[in-house]
Amino acid sequence: MFSSLIARLVQALQILPGVGPKTATRIALFLVHKDRTAGQELADALHEAVSNVRECTRCRNVSEEPVCALCANPKRDTSLMCVVETPGDAYAIESSGSFSGRYFVLHGHLSPIDGVGPKDLGLSMLHERVLAESVNELIVATGTSAEGEATAHYIASMFHSENLKVTRIAHGVPAGGELSYTDVNTINHALRGRIPIED
Repeated sequence: MFSSLIARLVQALQILPGVGPKTATRIALFLVHKDRTAGQELADALHEAVSNVRECTRCRNVSEEPVCALCANPKRDTSLMCVVETPGDAYAIESSGSFSGRYFVLHGHLSPIDGVGPKDLGLSMLHERVLAESVNELIVATGTSAEGEATAHYIASMFHSENLKVTRIAHGVPAGGELSYTDVNTINHALRGRIPIED
């Protein structure tokens, strides 16, 4: 029914979370027919972002510079570090205004069944950074799924012999929930109610 270019665009849009064939078709037709200017702006912004955004060399968050703005900010509390699964999780916590420390982004969680191990999450880099920067408290803010919990316990075990307080965000985040979809007040409560991780 559609030309090959429209069909390709519809297919490409379906890589977005929650976008199925019908939604992708509506978006594609809007961008190429109803508002071509917006379509071109979106294409330009996407091309520029994909070409220039990479991982921060210190925290692995997304950044246009080798070191992201949060890591480069001298006003951040270097004694606190928060470990999150995704850049979206870091953004959610940052939006809450409850945290003034630094971040480390795992880009996932431990999942042996999917072949995701400690090396894939940069855990050796996390270990080196915590020790080098004299972090006093490591807040583990991974998800509450089984994989998120396993990742939290693994991280806690990494620092078992170190003089470091390792805590876990507590109440407020629903079981199986993701931080990037959690409201600001819930994140506030979760950060204030964090508890030590037991081995």
